Amino acid sequence: MRKERVDEYQPLLVKDVASLRRFPNRSLLLAAGAACIGGTFQYGYNISIINGPTMYVHRFINQTWIERYNTSISENVLTLLWSAIVSIFTLGGLVGASLGGTLSVKLGRKGALLTNNAFSLTAALLMGISQSTGLFELLIIGRFFCGINAGIAICVQPLYLGEIAPTALRGAMGMGTSVFITGGILTGQVMGLREVLGREEYWPILLSTTCIPAIAQLIILPFFPESPRYLLIDKGDTEGCKKALKQLHGAGVCEAEREDIEKEKLSSEGVQAKKPWELFSDRSVRWQLLTIILLNAAQQLNGINAVYSPASLKIKYDIFVTCYVSQGMLIECLGRKALIMGGYSLMSICCIFFTLTLSFQDASPIVPYLSMACVFAFILSFGLGPGGVTNILTTELFTQSTRPAAYMVAGTVNWCSFFFIGLLFPFIVLGLQQYCFLVFLVVCILVVTYIFLILPETKNKTFLEIQNEFQSSKNKKCNSIDGAGTKLLTTSI
Repeated sequence: MRKERVDEYQPLLVKDVASLRRFPNRSLLLAAGAACIGGTFQYGYNISIINGPTMYVHRFINQTWIERYNTSISENVLTLLWSAIVSIFTLGGLVGASLGGTLSVKLGRKGALLTNNAFSLTAALLMGISQSTGLFELLIIGRFFCGINAGIAICVQPLYLGEIAPTALRGAMGMGTSVFITGGILTGQVMGLREVLGREEYWPILLSTTCIPAIAQLIILPFFPESPRYLLIDKGDTEGCKKALKQLHGAGVCEAEREDIEKEKLSSEGVQAKKPWELFSDRSVRWQLLTIILLNAAQQLNGINAVYSPASLKIKYDIFVTCYVSQGMLIECLGRKALIMGGYSLMSICCIFFTLTLSFQDASPIVPYLSMACVFAFILSFGLGPGGVTNILTTELFTQSTRPAAYMVAGTVNWCSFFFIGLLFPFIVLGLQQYCFLVFLVVCILVVTYIFLILPETKNKTFLEIQNEFQSSKNKKCNSIDGAGTKLLTTSI
């Protein structure tokens, strides 16, 4: 009789569990927020905060130069020093990306995020005392530490979010990375307003406010657990994993996630965390590695950095926030593959219209407005597609032993591509003029073609299922090649 009742109410129980999984647990949301506020929020904040006090820093450098050498600084040297202050952030990001994976393995995902705040606090101190000490070199060193902080954050934070999220919400939770980057950029612009900290006497304080998100994370994040996957698979801490899952997902829905982690642990028994260079010799992750290298390079080389600057700041941030919130709702419905293919396809169309509108600027008074509409459409397409999905795919295409190394490779490629496009884009514009967007058109089309042919859909699949799908796809290709070779040999005989 008891069994009949269980069978009778089983559909209702399944429905209740499904409805619980549809919305993240409050503790899970708070943990994600705590990780993001000291992670990619700082990345976006430090990108934008440097723009406000540009003229004030120029005057400070000039005044310091006069005090030291009794002569005004030349325009070329001033430009060089300012460029160093701004661009050293990218070099720091590259260093941070190469450290992030190692720290996440040695200290854990949560431990790496907390330790990373040391770079932010050091940077805030150095930039805050630069004016009072008369050392503009401290600005360069401080920005370098900001870059290291950003590089580690971009590597470790998506790793933490992807591992604490349940399978059904992994895509939506992963959008926190992009949302907080945009939020950080917007907050930096607001803090740089004259009504806030945008006056000349406040610029050292403005630059040192990067410590605020770091302190907030140091206070809040310790109340939340380490990644359950790291605890069980890397550390073998079964009880810690159970407690973490219960806190993050709730007692009613954590059992299925624990079973999934147990399966992944069994499949990776005896396998140590791989180093980045070991991924290149591992044939089992060859296509996954090629995919994240291509997607992270394309994220910078698709033209978004060229298109991003002409748009109004407020409109750009409104578009990005709208995109990322919308993507968070769509990603679990449409899937990753559909969104990223759709985004790159729309960007390809925008590149064509960019070329046409720039070629016929004087044909009609409406054409310049069409160009601006293309700018917003391009940003919208990027936000709905590659802007948020790329980081999520880096999490999903790898298992526990290869994921940290994959993030180090992806981060390095991303920062190098960012530097590469910043260096070469002025020359591309000078050489091709209005046809420069045809270069980005080729990049977008190649990415769409690759995704369509190679990338499987990862929505609602466990990490092991995704890995097995890549392996089965690889086996099918090998079998088809072997079959074709056998047929050719038989025919020739």
